[in-house]
Amino acid sequence: MEYLHTMVRVTDIEASLRFYRDALGMDLLSRRDNEAGRFTLVFLAAPGDHSAQIELTYNWPAADGTAEAYTGGRNFGHIAYAVDDIYATCRRLVEHGVTISRPPRDGRMAFVRSPDGISIELLQAGAALPPAEPWATMPNVGAW
Repeated sequence: MEYLHTMVRVTDIEASLRFYRDALGMDLLSRRDNEAGRFTLVFLAAPGDHSAQIELTYNWPAADGTAEAYTGGRNFGHIAYAVDDIYATCRRLVEHGVTISRPPRDGRMAFVRSPDGISIELLQAGAALPPAEPWATMPNVGAW
């Protein structure tokens, strides 16, 4: 058996690309727009590790403009990525307008949410970094 990818449904493919590709810094591996099936599939992966992919599935709105609403559940949990510098990663996310739900006060772990509310856990690769501001005193925001 071989792990292939995790799929999440998204409501706005461009907003999702700005989050996953631009803010998180993931590599865009492929994009397929299927006119007949009225959906778009985008595959991304962490730089240097294309073996653990995420598939963004965007189902196009119906002809009348209505789109399916997706509700998140705590049963899904989260997607986790190790990062080389948790502070630099969180700083880049903030610069892209992303709210840090659980700041890396401990220099080890942070949580953010995608535009569709998918919880993303960021873990410092290796040992935790020494506590640093503004993260050390930043409060939690919302749920993760």
